[in-house]
Formats: sequence, C-alpha cells, structure tokens
Amino acid sequence: MINPTVMTSGERIRYYRLKTGKSQAALAGLVGRSEDWLSKVERGVISIDSVNMFRRLARELGLDNVGDLVGPAVDLSIAGPEHPSVPAIRRALNTPPSHLGLGLPGDALTAQQLDERVVEAWGIYETERTRYAPVGDVLPGLLAEAYATIRVSSGTNELDATRALVSLLHLHQLFLRRVGERKLSLRSADRALQIADETGDPALIAASVWNVCGTLTSAGEVAESLDLARQTIAHCRPGDDASPEHLSAYGALHLAAVIAAVRDSKAPTAWDMLHAADDVAARLGADGNLYHTSFGPTNVAMHGVHLAAEEGDAVEALRLADNVEDNPVLPLERRTRYMVEVMHSHRRTGDDFGTLHALRQIMDASPEEIQYFPLVREAVQSLLKRPRPMMRAELHTIAEHVGVLA
Repeated sequence: MINPTVMTSGERIRYYRLKTGKSQAALAGLVGRSEDWLSKVERGVISIDSVNMFRRLARELGLDNVGDLVGPAVDLSIAGPEHPSVPAIRRALNTPPSHLGLGLPGDALTAQQLDERVVEAWGIYETERTRYAPVGDVLPGLLAEAYATIRVSSGTNELDATRALVSLLHLHQLFLRRVGERKLSLRSADRALQIADETGDPALIAASVWNVCGTLTSAGEVAESLDLARQTIAHCRPGDDASPEHLSAYGALHLAAVIAAVRDSKAPTAWDMLHAADDVAARLGADGNLYHTSFGPTNVAMHGVHLAAEEGDAVEALRLADNVEDNPVLPLERRTRYMVEVMHSHRRTGDDFGTLHALRQIMDASPEEIQYFPLVREAVQSLLKRPRPMMRAELHTIAEHVGVLA
C-alpha cells in the first residue's frame, strides 16, 4: 500500500506502473508520450497539469479513481469546486454572440470606452495580488458589452472594437486556464483566433495563436501546440518595418514553441527556438507586455531557466537564473511562474533552505497565485517530510495557506 500523505503524483505513477509490470516506454507509448517525458514526471522534474492526462494514465494503470494518482497533496484546480465566477462566464460563452447584450446585461459603448474597460480588467489581473474575484466578476458583462459595441460600430470604430474583443477573449482564456477550466479556456482562445483571422492583421493573428498554443500545451497537447506555433511563425514573419506589437507576438510564438518542444522531448528544437526568440528580443530592444505577451529579453532569459529545468539540469537552471533580473514591467503572474521554476530547481538540487526562501518570495509576491501551482504543493509536501526546527513554523504557515495541511 502507498502512503497518501508522503508520495508525490510522480511517485504514485511509478508505484502503480511497477505494480502492473509496465516499463516506462510501454506506459508512455500508451498515453502518446515519450519515455523521457514519463521519466521526468516520475522523478518530479516536470509536473502534469492536465486532468485528461491523469485520466489516461489511470486507465492504462487499471485504476478506477484518478485520485489514486493525484492524491491529497496535489491540487489541479479543476479537481475541486469551480471558481464562483465560472458559471456566469460559462453562460456568456455559451450564449450566441448575437444575443449577448440582450439576454445578458451589456450596453453598447464607444470603441474607446470598450478598450479602456478591457485595459482596466487586464490591469487588475496583471498587477493586483488579489485578482481572480474582481476580474472574474466583470468578464461576463464585459463580453456582452463588447459584442453590443461591435453591433453598433462601423469602419475604424468597428475594427478598434474588434481588437478590444480579441484582447478580452485572451483574458478569458488566461483566467479560465488558471482556475482550471481547460475546455472553456480553449473555447475562448479559439474564438479569439477566428475573429483575429478575419481582421487579416498578422500581429493580432500571431498573438491569438500564441494564446491557443498556451492552452494546448497546458492540456498536454504538446505536439499540436508545437506544430501550430511553427506554422504560424512561418506565415507571420515580420518585415523590416514591423511594429513592436508584431515583433512581440512573433517572439512570443517562439517561446510557446520552446515549452511545447521540450515537453515533446525535442530539446534541440526547443533550444533553437529559444535562440531565435533571443534574436527577436534583441531586435525589439526592451522588455514589454504588448498584446500581454510579456515578451522581451527578460522573458527569453526566464524561458532559458525553464528549458534547463525541464531538461532536468537544475544546477544549470539556477546558474542561468543568477543572470535574470526581476522587471516590474512584466505581469505579476509571469514573474510568479518564473519564481516557481526557480523554487523547483532549488528543490531538485536538495537545497531545502533555498526552496523555502523561494516559497516565501512567491507567497509575498502573490498569495493568491501560489495556490494554483501543483509544483508548489509538491515542494511543500516534500519539505513537510523532514521539517527542520528553523523552518517548521514558516513552512506550516505556507502549507496551511496552499491547502496541503488539513
């Protein structure tokens, strides 16, 4: 029998795999992944954040309950109660666009007013330490207002309103993905891409594909994500007079390809994409957040840390991290995800105090966001197995906050 209080999800997968007599290569093949990927999952180098992948693994391991693999120490968000704002957002996304603003409250605005409201919502999401409730509450009504605005707009105003709608759907995609609503997230991303494609704007199309790739990768569809990113890179290549927005979206596509490639066990491709992204960042010249991509030299460097960590080289990841400076230009969520990567690298090297220090930084920077990371929960659970006297009080405070302690 396994002890549910001490085993990580990767250790559980290994336990049941050995119990069924399957090799890593065999099990990985049955779920459409590589032996290297499964090895990294079992060793805790990478985590699974797709409940569909857990279901596929459970089925191949002869388990009736996904909880046997997930356990109480890992929260995928989607396994628990849905976020309170999700039902209203779901209703809005399920309502035909022509009815939005009719069946749901939402008066037509001017294109400028709509853009200002979307920018305000993004501002809350990207900078506030407590953001899910206020942003989730405004999304359904704002979506209704966006469609109502487009119906009464024409010419340049209609195009401006359409751009604001695409940006709003990108925010839906990110919000829904973070609270664990994968299907709704992908629906938002797909709708944004369809609308962006109709504008014919290569920068807007690239930004929308970047959003779709993020959702696909998060759901474990890494090969599809990589193919989509590379196809779009080929078709949206910026010219000499490209706008900063175009360069940012184009560069972000390369970073999406980096993550998808390494998770598809194609490390050489991932490093090639990272070097190409670095060239785009050099051309852009500075950090920024155009189209909410966080693209620039710092984000490229952060992805270098992530790539080294995904390959299992925690020492190299920490070496690279020494050269990455925090930049408040980047959204809080991006900076938090990076801190989680650094924390995980400390954990992989066996540095308990470094791990706790990183956890403290994450907690201070984003006490709400820290609850959405399986890697955080696994790290806290691991530290709880061997709490040192100097760490015990602070560790228990963090463990209680993220829900590891009952």
